[in-house]
Amino acid sequence: MPTPPPTGPLVTRGTLATDLRALGVEPGEILLVHSSLSSLGWVCGGAVAVVRGLLDALGPHGTLVVPTQSGALSDPSHWENPPVPEAWWDTIRATMPAYDPLVTPSLGVGVVPETVRTWPGALRSAHPQTSFAALGPRAAEVTAGHARDCRLGERSPLARLEALGARVLLLGAGYDTCTSFHLAEYRIPAPLVGVGRPGPAGWEVVTEVSIDSDRFDELGHDFERDRPVVRAKVGAADARLFPVADAVAYAQRWLAVHRSRAEEV
Repeated sequence: MPTPPPTGPLVTRGTLATDLRALGVEPGEILLVHSSLSSLGWVCGGAVAVVRGLLDALGPHGTLVVPTQSGALSDPSHWENPPVPEAWWDTIRATMPAYDPLVTPSLGVGVVPETVRTWPGALRSAHPQTSFAALGPRAAEVTAGHARDCRLGERSPLARLEALGARVLLLGAGYDTCTSFHLAEYRIPAPLVGVGRPGPAGWEVVTEVSIDSDRFDELGHDFERDRPVVRAKVGAADARLFPVADAVAYAQRWLAVHRSRAEEV
């Protein structure tokens, strides 16, 4: 049976740039993008066209930032999708390749971030599990100094983006992907956890702030209700645009209230 033709809309590099400018993306700004390629429609050129459209909208003085997380570099005892047999755990820990920012692929963040990661001139931060990649004149400033024991906190690109006045673009992605909310978790009382991963000298366990995105959709709903969030269509995708600093400040208040209530129940 023949495959039915795509329903569209037909999206191109040019229409993406036009839609992004209409949304409010400004030349020269720093933009942290969380994206879903499939939500956009039928994109001529796929992820490459999306990246070019974003760069066109930002112009030569703008900087594009994406999450390039590598969650596979983690303790196999916590893997669930799918799990692996317990008998394999020690071997996996002993043989898992350490993080290499030039080689380690991103995982679970979509094809657009992986395309940015491999783009000529892209820079990537140093954290083995929660790195960010950036393209543009502020890329080094954004990605430098990502501490190996600070996934998404004060010594990560998120804090740098907040300080630089960057904005978040949710491009067909939901608030559950909004990494800026995680920075707020470092500013409220939060439990510490041991995080296992391969290191330069073998398997290591570092102490980190516990991070949890389970209620980020609910948090995002309230944030959008109470704070100015620019919304429009980009291709077929719902797109949202807002400052990193606004998201962090709101999440810090929201999480402090809602997580303390949950603990009381």
